[in-house]
Amino acid sequence: MAGACTGQSRWANDEAVKRWVDSAVTGPVLGRLIDVTQDYVFRHDVALEPDPFMTRMRREEPIARVAMPYGSGPCWLVTRYSDVQLVTSDRRFSRAALVGKDFPRITPAPIAQSEAINLMDPPVLNRIRRLAAHAFGPRQLERLSPWVQAMVDESLAAMAAAGPPADAISHLSDRLPLATICELLGVPEPDRPQLRAWAMAMMAMTPEGRSAAAEAKQQLRAYFDGLTTRRRAAPGEDLLSALATARIGTEKLTDAELAVLAMLLMVTGHDTTTYDISNIVFTLLTHPAQLAQLRARPQLLDQAIEELLRYIPFRQGVGIPRVALEDVTIDGATICAGDTVHVSYLTANRDELAYDRPDELDFERPSPPAHLAFGYGMHHCLGSHLARLMLRTSIGSLLTRFPTLHLAVPAEEVCWNTQSIWRYPLTLPVAW
Repeated sequence: MAGACTGQSRWANDEAVKRWVDSAVTGPVLGRLIDVTQDYVFRHDVALEPDPFMTRMRREEPIARVAMPYGSGPCWLVTRYSDVQLVTSDRRFSRAALVGKDFPRITPAPIAQSEAINLMDPPVLNRIRRLAAHAFGPRQLERLSPWVQAMVDESLAAMAAAGPPADAISHLSDRLPLATICELLGVPEPDRPQLRAWAMAMMAMTPEGRSAAAEAKQQLRAYFDGLTTRRRAAPGEDLLSALATARIGTEKLTDAELAVLAMLLMVTGHDTTTYDISNIVFTLLTHPAQLAQLRARPQLLDQAIEELLRYIPFRQGVGIPRVALEDVTIDGATICAGDTVHVSYLTANRDELAYDRPDELDFERPSPPAHLAFGYGMHHCLGSHLARLMLRTSIGSLLTRFPTLHLAVPAEEVCWNTQSIWRYPLTLPVAW
């Protein structure tokens, strides 16, 4: 669709597309194209296979007008690598303009709070990120690295003692990221299971989960309001204390900024990495050639992790959108001031215009563009270095400790989450 802010998508008259929709996977509807009478499914619960609708959008209408299941009005969906980079780095597109709006989205209630860093624009965003990076830098990760390795070793020793078959998720994925981010933030151990439950409830996509998601967000905010107040009064050696006392000149985080940032770090810092570990283990165990290559050449681990992050579609649908502050034309499509724009990092990571053989898992891919699994531009994930530390340590140690690790059930018998925005196996039985 090109050259206009409103109008009929060319998909609307495509009978072949309508027939494809009729045969699409069933389940809760998460999106549809404007003017098409059939609903287009924005989710795909077949393990970690790419969403066929999103793939089709990237190839045939990479900038399109769509409708989301929640929020007011239509929006734009941008799916190609270069276009996603543009929207996420161009200041003509604003996250702050979402505040107070019932913007189109895939969850019943917005996940981000209005004071959150992921709803800020420069220059306010730059100030918060500078302060956070100052406290969330190499010194903290260097201090934490031996702790992460010890935690992984302890977890794998317990798994070995339990004997096969064992659930890699309960022994490793569910333990390491939660314990690590809570250790980093200084969250008391007895509080961690409740924080995990709230974080999971926040990500519900179904109408039935709306009230629980809203309640979970309120409870998390109240918890971190209290914890950050205590850290202001009596700082320790943890990251939250470092954030509370961080200064660049006379600048510091306000109480609200500190509480919401801590909440964001806790939720995203453990949630995504928990599912990344599970998804990476599943992918390796279902790609025997690549697994054998990594076992034979462990020096490939770092680039294998990056390729796996590119290759695996780790979530459903789309995330937090942006609002165009002025008319912007991208590849012939004119996005008008005030329009909401969603991007898909998942489809961008499989863009054939950016990657040679994008649907192949290649640990020796020559000079690939940087993947977008951690986002791009002004809102690139603050915790990406911590996530890489946990992934590198957990996956490398798992393959070393269990050189014959394999799935204990056929791959098609692994059960997958279908209730939240994240895609991950509920259990992952392994043997050795």
